[in-house]
Amino acid sequence: MSENTAPATADIIVKGCEVVTLDKDNTVINDGAIAVSDGRIVWLGTSDEAAGISAGSVIDGRGRIAMPGLVDAHFHTGQQLLRGKLQQIARKRPLKQPVWKNYLIPFESCLEPEDVYLSGLVAYTNMIQVGTTCFAEAGGPHPDEMGRAAMDTGIRGFISLSTVDQSETIGADVPQNMLMTHDEALERNVALVKRWMDNDRVKAWLSLRQVIVCSPELVRDVIVAANDLDVKLHTHLCEGTYEIDYTNEKFGMRPTEWLYSLGLLSHHLHCAHSVLLSPREVDLYQEHRVSACHCGFNNYSIGHPRLIEMWRRGIDIGLGTDGPGAGGTLDIFQVAHVARVGQQAINSSAYHQREPISSEELLRIATIGGARALGVLDSIGTLEIGKKADFLLCDTSRMDHAPLYDPLFVAASIIVGRDVETVVIDGKIVMKDREMVSIDTAAIKAKLNERLPVISERFEALVA
Repeated sequence: MSENTAPATADIIVKGCEVVTLDKDNTVINDGAIAVSDGRIVWLGTSDEAAGISAGSVIDGRGRIAMPGLVDAHFHTGQQLLRGKLQQIARKRPLKQPVWKNYLIPFESCLEPEDVYLSGLVAYTNMIQVGTTCFAEAGGPHPDEMGRAAMDTGIRGFISLSTVDQSETIGADVPQNMLMTHDEALERNVALVKRWMDNDRVKAWLSLRQVIVCSPELVRDVIVAANDLDVKLHTHLCEGTYEIDYTNEKFGMRPTEWLYSLGLLSHHLHCAHSVLLSPREVDLYQEHRVSACHCGFNNYSIGHPRLIEMWRRGIDIGLGTDGPGAGGTLDIFQVAHVARVGQQAINSSAYHQREPISSEELLRIATIGGARALGVLDSIGTLEIGKKADFLLCDTSRMDHAPLYDPLFVAASIIVGRDVETVVIDGKIVMKDREMVSIDTAAIKAKLNERLPVISERFEALVA
């Protein structure tokens, strides 16, 4: 079958939608159709050309925009059930800073395996409902339970283990169940990756929480393991001034420079935030293909993220929510909109440039950028023949989207997560007409009501 020939049969056929492909030419197919078989896109064309295709599932896409699923390139599954809790505490007493040390890690320490599974069910269902089809877990407790939740909800993702082997460097005790020896940390990381290696949709990465809580020996050995296993390693880098002060004081170099001095920079490193990079560190990211993630809802409180510069220099960078413990929403559409405003504020004032980055470019970062940062652009990120069938149908029938002159403009500038109506991941319909197909949301809510008071009480006692 040639690319221009419609197949006789397909597993799924979507007809009548405006297809926003985000391919290299930003192709939009009006009154378009998508055919899916064996988990992949096998044909794209017009509805008229699709008239002869027989499919097991036929989806009416009229009044809808079809577009690639979004990628959350930095997320904390173990913090999903913390959504709003810190704000509640802050109304009673000032929060201690930094939040990650005083609240986020302690909260994760309160979670039993069943809580992490529940957290994953809530988080990944939430993601699907707002258009995210793939995520990269930053590293948390009980990662196999995250993987189980991802398999059950139908989302694509990369799970990882919170990895900490030293706490004296932060002037606080990391909860004992979050602290490992060097050998235990290395062994558990490698074993996790190997357990999930043969799974096509959910895989595991290695992780280091951040260099300030990981010994130099562990940093070296886990990064070497990532190279040996040919997988990504997820970490936080240049997120806070304390981290830069730590490596400057201990090694006489900034974090990225220190990793470079050890010969550890490569495309295997995925470094969330990367807000406080020096010009030299940005050069090192580009030279060694280090990937990054911009979390628009909280990165601007840290510094001046150079998202535009990094993207246009070809650095592999995507967008992330950082999880509810940090930003609240899991809607990457909203992250993209906030990032555009933030980049305008930083760049327009400096260069008197009205639109330093467009909404369309941010949408490409949320899809193509995230896929490239995660090392899977060959499989997802655009709607093209041969790629995995991970895509969204977004409702544009409401007045909020009218008039619809340009589907790409509407997809990039107007649509938000609640406009997502139907989601296909790996060639399977996981949400149809806003209803989850693969999971019982009522049962999840019931379990959440049961477990949340227990987890909350445990956490409050720990941080009181």
